[in-house]
Amino acid sequence: MGQETSLEIRKLEEDLFVVSYRGEDGLTEFLNRGGASSDEEVIRFVQDWLSLEDTCLQMRESSFGCSTISARGSQGKALFGRNFDWNPCEAWIVQSAPACGYASISTVNMDFIGENGEAGREKLPETVRVIAALYAPLDGMNEKGLCVSVNMIQDTDGIGQKRGKTNLTTTTAIRLLLNRAANVEEALELLAQYDLHGSLGMMVHFALADAEGNCVVAEYIGNELTITETPIVTNHYLAAGEKYGIGSDESKLRFGILEETMKRHKMTDMEAIRDALCRVSKSNFNSSFAATEWSIVYNQDSGEVRFYHRENYDHVYPFTVKYS
Repeated sequence: MGQETSLEIRKLEEDLFVVSYRGEDGLTEFLNRGGASSDEEVIRFVQDWLSLEDTCLQMRESSFGCSTISARGSQGKALFGRNFDWNPCEAWIVQSAPACGYASISTVNMDFIGENGEAGREKLPETVRVIAALYAPLDGMNEKGLCVSVNMIQDTDGIGQKRGKTNLTTTTAIRLLLNRAANVEEALELLAQYDLHGSLGMMVHFALADAEGNCVVAEYIGNELTITETPIVTNHYLAAGEKYGIGSDESKLRFGILEETMKRHKMTDMEAIRDALCRVSKSNFNSSFAATEWSIVYNQDSGEVRFYHRENYDHVYPFTVKYS
């Protein structure tokens, strides 16, 4: 790995951990090698970069639902919130301070990683688990206030760009943006420079928001990057055209609830964003598919982060993006 690193894994409660990593994360070498067009290639890079023989490490396919909301708070401060809806899983809150790039906080569903579930993961060295987690974020915010979230779309189409550019998967795209983009404009410029391939075989779109209040959804329609301004993103297409509205019925219901919430309530602080996320958490719907595994609220001006586990909105885990 070449440079001295430090890492720590700390358990907060059952199925919830906070991870701190400082040092070289290998992203530059990953890109210089051509990136990856599949999750298997990401894993092979991690194993090679860490000079490992074959391990049980892999990424597994699964569907998930999400809701995101972006708003301007009091004194113009930018706020961003996200629900992650899935089956019960092991969640990691990852604090990263790369040797080259912006510090960030991101979230990872560790059930996407590992061949034999929790028991298989526990047999892996801490460094392997942490580096794998760095390449598998689902949402996050960096020290410049850029927020990124990936949301699934229920569609038979996938994402597989083939323009001869360096390849990225969904989660490695998030890592790239958190490390290197200071705002939405820079994030979109970066996405345009790479060929994207949907992680875990899923159609997804990205919710992007920055400290200046810019908020968009980036969608890949016919493998073409399409940008739509919106403060709300759930699990259906938002770009105008033939794909508009394709997605789950519940996605549209959650979108409508968030729209109405923004009209009726002032989104002036982190508590208001939390309450909006609570209104669209899975316990409000008759769904056998999943629960809201976490809700997270980002203050894009102060760097403050508030994490709520499994709809316990009375108990907050506070963080800041920069850590010592």
